[in-house]
Order: sequence, then structure tokens, then C-alpha cells
Amino acid sequence: MRTQVAIIGAGPAGLLLGQLLHVAGIDNVIVERQTGDYVLGRIRAGVLEQVTMDLLKKAGVDARAHAEGLPHHGIELLFQGQRHRIDMHAHTHGRQVMVYGQTEVTRDLMEARAAAGLTTVYGAANVSLHDFGGERPRVRYEKDGATHELECDFIAGCDGYHGVSRASVPASAVKLYEKVYPFGWLGMLADVPPVSDELIYCNTPRGFALCSMRSRTRSRYYVQVPVEEKVENWSDDAFWNELRLRLDPEGRERLVTGPALEKSIAPLRSFVAEPMRFGRLFLAGDAAHIVPPTGAKGLNLAASDVGYLYQALERFYGERSSSALDRYSDLCLRRIWKAERFSWWFTSLMHRFPDTGDFGQKIQEAELDYLVHSPAAATSLSENYVGLPLESF
Repeated sequence: MRTQVAIIGAGPAGLLLGQLLHVAGIDNVIVERQTGDYVLGRIRAGVLEQVTMDLLKKAGVDARAHAEGLPHHGIELLFQGQRHRIDMHAHTHGRQVMVYGQTEVTRDLMEARAAAGLTTVYGAANVSLHDFGGERPRVRYEKDGATHELECDFIAGCDGYHGVSRASVPASAVKLYEKVYPFGWLGMLADVPPVSDELIYCNTPRGFALCSMRSRTRSRYYVQVPVEEKVENWSDDAFWNELRLRLDPEGRERLVTGPALEKSIAPLRSFVAEPMRFGRLFLAGDAAHIVPPTGAKGLNLAASDVGYLYQALERFYGERSSSALDRYSDLCLRRIWKAERFSWWFTSLMHRFPDTGDFGQKIQEAELDYLVHSPAAATSLSENYVGLPLESF
């Protein structure tokens, strides 16, 4: 089998790239080691930047997001027992974010790909990448007891942090940067109405909490827990009781509880791999970077990587020019490090660290007080949260 672009990974990054390339008339095949049901069952983030929405529109898969998603113009910060709203819409000349679950983004992209009759190989075992340092890269995998080989012009590694793409690069060719945080997020998904119309980020002496949602009837809540905590130690009642202790009186009054649809603990880390291009192999999304979820940047960074790569490949096939491909890694990393900085800062501001102490808590509260009373500080937070525009090649 032969294609122009082989995409490794059928998560939202790989699916979005495949759809964008299809719209541009560029042939592509996606190879995924998991089943389609497994991919669709992942519970992930749900705050989409305008750049991500624009790319979904270009790919022709934004209709349901606009129909069912929840546009958000601001967020609320809770500290010292009181809530303060940041009007991102006002501070960014009308920009906003859209609350729409990553699972739904994945579903929309999968359905669009199936409707277009594009090839996706699910359940591909022992995937390996070959000869991406030359002009004829290949992808080899096993399926239904047979070994298959896919020849291509380029390989896009969209298969996540633990995928084969980055692991195929010689260790001497890539530099890794990483910070591991001493806590995780215990998250619960439940079919209950949200406690607020907008996200609430809570800084409390008991630790961080986040009140989020997937729809007007489905909520996603998180509480900060030690990194060694186990999810089986938390009953539904224990979770709701702890969340209640981290809310303000109004939040406690409006909180509706119910059985968990899903409950898990996500560790927090910051991670970047440089560069993101190795010959004709390009990394995108979690294969190249991880951010703490505090800033809602994971899916959005993956989408912006895909936006850059799609434009570069379109220029290559349309103009026979590799200049945009040559700039791919640098442009992505400029945006990635800005998002890493914002996510690290917001995480540091909102969480209780083991060594925070009373002094550290007072410093956090002073910075939060400055943030909600300074237009300049609020603008900086808003610009980063709604997302910076893509740079041009």
C-alpha cells in the first residue's frame, strides 16, 4: 500500500490532520494500534480555543460543536472564600473558548473520515517506522496475522506520549525537557448540572479544585490529591464531600451530586521534546509535548501543531517547496513553550505544593488579588487562556 502521508495515531490530532489533508486533496492513511471503540472511550479535556474551532471549520467538522458546544466568555477564580470573574471576552477584543468534549471532537472526526471513505487501520500491532531519514519512509505493522507495509512521502507521529513515533528517533537526536508535579487531579464525570455557567478555578488551603462541564447536564469536577493517591480510596460520597469543602457558600448551595460515570486520577507533568522534525518524520501533539491540564492547552496545542503541519504539507504538494516544512518545528516550539509557561504559571498559582506553607499561600493570594484587580494582569491571563493566533510561515 502507498500513500502520501502516513499518520500514526487516530486520536483527535491524527484525525484532524487526516481530515485537513483530505480537504486539501492530499492522500493519507491513519494507523492506530487501539480499536476505534477504545479511542472513542477516552475521557479527556473539553475547552477549545478559537484556533482549534477554526481548524475544525476548515476540516468541515464544526457544525455539531457550534450546535451543542457552550461558548464561554470568562472564567471564575475562587480564593479566600470568594469568587472573582475574569471577562476574557472583554480583555481580548471579543475572543472566547468553546466547551465541547474531546470525545465529541473525536467522534465528529471519525464519522467524517468514515463518510469520506478514507483508510484507517485500527488494531495495528507492532507498528514500526523505517527510513524516515531518506526520501522513501515506510510504516510496517501487523494486522489479522499478516505483516503489512505502507510506503509514503512523510510520516506524522500523532500517537501520544507513549507512542512509537518519538521512540523511533535515536536518543542522541532529541532533547527532552520535563517537570513532574507532586500531585494529581482526581476527576469525576457525572450526569449532573454544572455548579456554575463558567469554569471555577479554586485556590484553597485544602488544595486546588476545578468545576468544569461537558454540557448543561454533564459536569466534570476535579480535586487536587497527592501524587501517590489511589482512586479506589475515594467513594463518590467522599469526592463530593471534599469538593464541597473547597467551594464557596454559593457553590456548595448549588452543587448537585450524583453517581460517577467515570473517576480517575491524572498525574501532572510538563514535557517537551525538541526538535519535532526528523527527516520526513514530524511529531505532533502529545508525542512531542505534555502540559498540566490547568491551562486547558493539551488538545489545543495538538490542534495548532496539526494546523502548522497541514499548511506546510499543502505548500509542499502545491508549490513543491519545502520551506514551510523546514520551519515546522521552530514555529510549533515557539507556541508550545508559551503554552508551557502559561500552564506552569497557572498551575503554580492555583495549587498547594508540599512546601507552600503559610507564606506561600499568602503570596498566591496576593498574586490572585493583583490578577483580578489589574486590567493588565487580567488581559495577560485572558490572552493566554483563549489562545494565541497561529503565526504565518
